[in-house]
Amino acid sequence: MASPLSPSSEGESFASQVRNAVIWRSGTQVAAQLVQWASTFLVIRILAPSDYGLFAMTGVVMAFLNMLNGYGLASGLVREPAVSDRQIRQAFGMLIAVNVGLGFIQLGLAPVAAAYYRQPQVADLLRVQSLIYLFTPFIALPQALLSRRMDYRRQGRANILASVVGATTALVGAFAGWGVWTLVIAPMALFAARAIAMTVAAGSLMMPSFDFRGAGSLARFGGVMAAGQLFWFVQSQVDVFIAGRRLDLHDLGIYTTSLFLAQIFVSKFVPPLNEVAFSAYARIQHDRAATAAAFVKGVRIVMLAALPFYFGLAATANPLVRVMLGEQWADASAVVRLLALAMPFMTLQVLFSPACDAIGRPGIGVSNGAIGSVILTTGFVCGIQWGLIGIATAWVVCYPIYLAISCWRSLPVIGARARDVAAAIVPPLTAAAVMAIVVAGLDHVLTLAPLARLILLVTVGAAVYAGWLAIFAKQLVRETLALVRNRV
Repeated sequence: MASPLSPSSEGESFASQVRNAVIWRSGTQVAAQLVQWASTFLVIRILAPSDYGLFAMTGVVMAFLNMLNGYGLASGLVREPAVSDRQIRQAFGMLIAVNVGLGFIQLGLAPVAAAYYRQPQVADLLRVQSLIYLFTPFIALPQALLSRRMDYRRQGRANILASVVGATTALVGAFAGWGVWTLVIAPMALFAARAIAMTVAAGSLMMPSFDFRGAGSLARFGGVMAAGQLFWFVQSQVDVFIAGRRLDLHDLGIYTTSLFLAQIFVSKFVPPLNEVAFSAYARIQHDRAATAAAFVKGVRIVMLAALPFYFGLAATANPLVRVMLGEQWADASAVVRLLALAMPFMTLQVLFSPACDAIGRPGIGVSNGAIGSVILTTGFVCGIQWGLIGIATAWVVCYPIYLAISCWRSLPVIGARARDVAAAIVPPLTAAAVMAIVVAGLDHVLTLAPLARLILLVTVGAAVYAGWLAIFAKQLVRETLALVRNRV
């Protein structure tokens, strides 16, 4: 097994390492998500929308504190060309100190959050959830050590095991009548299992060091990363913060569950790819041409999969919601449709930070996040005046503006040209748009039951998308197949 203190020294080429890392990180992520989704959608059908609305209120506090949980410190270990045993133990000590502190802060904030939302049970939920910070150091450190040597095989196995534990706990809770507590206990079980499995996989159990002398650069990098997460928190939680005071629990549950559906790809599949991308960019950070080429290739691959997902989701929102969530969630269809149209912009936006961070410019992501926070907050404050549809529409209006500014600021730093990025996106965008038009037109004339209707629409949509690419984007298809076969 390669040393955790340096990247893998095996003889395989860097391109092969990246390819294997992507396959293992993405493949195991898909497997883990399939396990979780099987339980998640079943649990959604059992619990009430109000349970999800109540849980979403605790999510604002959790997301705010989790951005300070020290993952940036761990990322600093990945970026360094070489790290010593002392630096690793210092990082471990920092992670423990930070997360214990966050747990106590959450205990203090619990009654404040309950008073703001006028929901006393929020305080009890947050108090129990504060225990989750105890697991973070035992996940972040081994993840960083495994990422340094691009060993995503062990990470993947640990994630799959944790997903099984979390999914099993969620099902037990839902059928046992735990209600909203199902949504609290299941993630805690998942985190605990992941902490144990990741620590074993990386062999990272060690004595932490609380002597932080000489760890200034690591702390500074972690601080900048945390600042970037601050603005990501604003972007991802300000809508719930605003809507929580204006919507009832049922409508808030409809909104947050719709957002969960719309963000499945960008929140579940893109982050694992970004983990691999960060490690890869860090290895080639001094070759700007290689970084730019890798970024454009990454955009092409991600959007090739993302665009048909989002356009298809928008076109099939009605039968999909009825089949996956049940009739009690029917009101979510219109919200899902709007949110799905905003997600391509969000997906491209989140691809910038790994490249900028890895080449030593994390400030770009921080300032982009600050700009986006202002734009989105303004949109949500205006949109909430029209309820659910208004706040969903704010996503569609604001995210293109945010993305345009981020492109203007980030692409010169990465070294990529806007026309190259556009050329990577246009073929799948065109194919996805044609697919959505065909599917929407077909859905308009169908009178089938929701399940049969959904199956037919998905089948036709996949055929149209693949057929269009095969006819009008042959070069893209050839390049993608060659990449899969490890020929580029």
